[in-house]
Amino acid sequence: MSESPVSSPPPLRIGALELSSRVLLAPMAGITDRPFRRLCRHFGAGLAFSEMLSANPALRHTSTSAQRLDHQREARPFAVQIAGADPLAMADFARYAVDQGADLIDVNLGCPAKKVCRQAAGSALLRDESLVARILHTLVRAVEVPVSVKTRTGWSPQTRNLPRIARIAEEAGIALLTVHGRTRACGYQGQAEHDSLAALREHTTLPLVANGDIRSALDAHKVLEHTGADAVMIGRGALGQPWIFHQIQHFLATGEHPKPPDLAGIRDILFAHLTELYDFYGEIRGSRVARKHILWYCQALPGFATARQALLTASSATQQFRLMQDYFSEPMDRPDDTGE
Repeated sequence: MSESPVSSPPPLRIGALELSSRVLLAPMAGITDRPFRRLCRHFGAGLAFSEMLSANPALRHTSTSAQRLDHQREARPFAVQIAGADPLAMADFARYAVDQGADLIDVNLGCPAKKVCRQAAGSALLRDESLVARILHTLVRAVEVPVSVKTRTGWSPQTRNLPRIARIAEEAGIALLTVHGRTRACGYQGQAEHDSLAALREHTTLPLVANGDIRSALDAHKVLEHTGADAVMIGRGALGQPWIFHQIQHFLATGEHPKPPDLAGIRDILFAHLTELYDFYGEIRGSRVARKHILWYCQALPGFATARQALLTASSATQQFRLMQDYFSEPMDRPDDTGE
């Protein structure tokens, strides 16, 4: 028996942009590079955000910034997230990102990392609402593409200020607001709460996106019903299962749970992902970046505990890929030795 699907809404609009899906990929540093964004878009993500880029002018022309702005062969629209605390520097970087092809600029008000907060950026901005207002007003007027915001519910459980941040965003002309259901002090501990977003829904006309601990189609369904949000954003729930976007879309439309890929399907998806990583980063760095993805894809698969050490210490893409081929060529009915 199927669950009741969420009634199919019209396509989500962000300014002049129209998205094909209301399931979005969150920006994640070190993860949402071009290969991963392309893969998630292939499986139905309506929008895939770049890794966070610093508005610091000294970092603009580094190889890291160039890679994070690289969207060759990527489905449009292309969304770029920026972080900073200087309104003029952020506006200047936003114009630069648009010149490089960005179709949407996202402002980071949510990163809890200490190195970001020490620069008064990310979620540290939630302690200075007047600065948030200056940044958002300046950015919206600096570029012709839509500007969105990704935020947390506040700096700490004792200083939640989401309603005021949302009002500032709406007054500035922000086109979309994503809310991660934790404060900065919470980091990623405990369970994300979506009550704050549900309460906000009654007081704003902004398109709202729910984010935090959405790891399945059923999670997405429950969060959308509870909050009245216009979309969901998937972060850690996509790691090792980029097909989650298709699963959520299908479930929301039909109430039916599609079957996840079998072992052969996971193998094919992973091999395609590895090939893109090697091409994007090169032989050595590509194999290093690939290690975490291999772990996420395979950690629950039969026999991985035995193969794990060799797979995660391979020194080249060629060796790593050959070991992966050997792993998947073993009988698929191996006993589960993952220790789970």
